[in-house]
Amino acid sequence: MQVYLDNSATTKCYDEVAELVCRVMCEDYGNPSSMHHKGVEAEQYVRYAKETLARLMKVNEKEILFTSGGTEADNIALIGTAMAHHRRGRHLITTRMEHPAVLQTMAYLERQGFDVTYLSVDRAGRIRLQELERAIRKDTILVSIMHVNNEIGSVQPIAEAGELIKRSNPQTLFHVDAVQGFGKFRIYPSRMNVDLLSVSAHKIHGPKGVGFLYIRDGARVNPIIYGGGQQKGMRSGTENVPGIAGLAKAADLVYANLDQDVDRMYELRQMLIDGVSRIEDVRVNGCPGRDGAPHIVSLSVRGVRSEVLLHALEEKEIYVSAGSACSSNKPQISDTLKAIGVERDLLGSTIRFSLSVFTTAAEIEYTIQALEEMVPMLRKYSRH
Repeated sequence: MQVYLDNSATTKCYDEVAELVCRVMCEDYGNPSSMHHKGVEAEQYVRYAKETLARLMKVNEKEILFTSGGTEADNIALIGTAMAHHRRGRHLITTRMEHPAVLQTMAYLERQGFDVTYLSVDRAGRIRLQELERAIRKDTILVSIMHVNNEIGSVQPIAEAGELIKRSNPQTLFHVDAVQGFGKFRIYPSRMNVDLLSVSAHKIHGPKGVGFLYIRDGARVNPIIYGGGQQKGMRSGTENVPGIAGLAKAADLVYANLDQDVDRMYELRQMLIDGVSRIEDVRVNGCPGRDGAPHIVSLSVRGVRSEVLLHALEEKEIYVSAGSACSSNKPQISDTLKAIGVERDLLGSTIRFSLSVFTTAAEIEYTIQALEEMVPMLRKYSRH
């Protein structure tokens, strides 16, 4: 049995998405900037995608900016906002357990003279709203908080944070990296006081290399890519029409049966947690039950290196991740695990399981059985 449990790294495309992307690439392949019929065909796909995403989030179509994925969306949100508002203030706020696309961009902005405050998190990986409130200043121009952590699945109180930010300083913009949250939760940016929101298609059974940034109408963000002036000058370059069409189709499909699919993932997640909890000295990181995301389980297995366990599972055709697959393929200590206070000897012994709508109970049972068999054996081996 082959079991793919690395869906936070990337997901299998829906068949309907793959078929649509292929058709747009091979048949409706015009440039949306062209004025002839083939260009109009392509432009219709882009327009329909904006309509679809706007409908799902209850926002305006003109507030959708297509990007190459979540990383670019995060970069535009952070750098574009910093450049647009630097005369008003140079203070930024984020957390210590963001995706590298945010943390590395914040580090870049610090080198450009911006002042960044990094919020701490509790043992479950959640921010403390009181600390956020204390951190907001008159010169705070942006707060960036991830919706769902990609390593341990902790869910941040985005709506509460948005209300607090606007109450404390109405001029402060609020950015949310929703790459792991979109398609797992219903997200309505305007109701949540979110000004900027990043999403990636390949996390929701769409194609790789495409995503979008929601930019609230009226929020000032400078472009960071210049050229032909596409997307009203906010992101120059010919639009990735096949990817954009696939993104919209995937979003439509993932939200079609959201409640049912999420309930089922929560059941499978709990099944996995209950099963591995029977194994001695295994710690589950993050929020328990429905306080956490429905698709992510982070396990610290004392006495077994994460790479060793990952490859042992791979021998059984069970595919997981040693933490996050997004920073690089080189082993490194996780900022997230350090932020939630994981013991030093467990930092290199943590693996991530991430589920999808395609995951089955039989696959979870097979995975639990494999772990029950191999963890004691690997611990015994590691002692010699």
